[in-house]
Amino acid sequence: MITPYYFTNVINSYLPEPHASLLNGILFGVSLNTSQAFFDQLKIVGLLHIVVLSGINITLLASIIASFTSFLSKKVSSVITILCIVLFVFFVGPKPPIVRAAVMGSLAIFAIIFGRQKSALYLLFLSGFLVLIFKFEWIKSVSFQLSYGATLGIILFGTAKIKGKSIADKIKYDVFKELKPSLAAQIFTAPLIFFYFKQVSLISPLSNLLVSPTISLLMIFGFLTAILGKINYFLGLIPSIICYGILSYIIFIINFLSKLPLVFLDFN
Repeated sequence: MITPYYFTNVINSYLPEPHASLLNGILFGVSLNTSQAFFDQLKIVGLLHIVVLSGINITLLASIIASFTSFLSKKVSSVITILCIVLFVFFVGPKPPIVRAAVMGSLAIFAIIFGRQKSALYLLFLSGFLVLIFKFEWIKSVSFQLSYGATLGIILFGTAKIKGKSIADKIKYDVFKELKPSLAAQIFTAPLIFFYFKQVSLISPLSNLLVSPTISLLMIFGFLTAILGKINYFLGLIPSIICYGILSYIIFIINFLSKLPLVFLDFN
């Protein structure tokens, strides 16, 4: 059976640490194989969510698939997107947090694609209700609450709308399309993170603003590196170099922002 480790070894052959662990975490939710110091830096800047499979990551994956199939009808594009998410869930392992993230992330992306906020909210609450009927103790799960809160934020405030038809308006739309889902999810999960972990990253909005636009591009070239590199080392070389450049930028942002004073409050 093919598992994520079938491809993580490919990533490891191209990239040094912490680049490789960061990319493997973003693509496959694999535990970081880095120092505790780097893990703490991710927590300080509020970017730990990018290296665990959550509604945000799966929403971005669905967005990429939807973009590549946008030349098809909405129904066909939606079916392909659903199939890809289902296959991805089985690929990384259908564990409860992953299944929940897939369900909620799918709902969020359909809200963005179709612009039907009310329908998406209804389906979100319905899915949560059905999940709790199936296993009510999940209501106490922090990952469930964070996934639910993140998806709710994406549905309510994660949709970017075009106002005007100028080039500047389209550029603004492309920028906000990448930023709003992540920022909306951050706002809705911040109170839960504070409640459970007694920690607050004051720099999180800025770090997400600087990093979020690169994640979709990184996922595209990351998957190309993993798949093409498995076929032949030289096929994956160019996308791996692009990944290295993007990851170096992200790591620079993490290192720089985490060293600023008074950006992280810990009440433990």
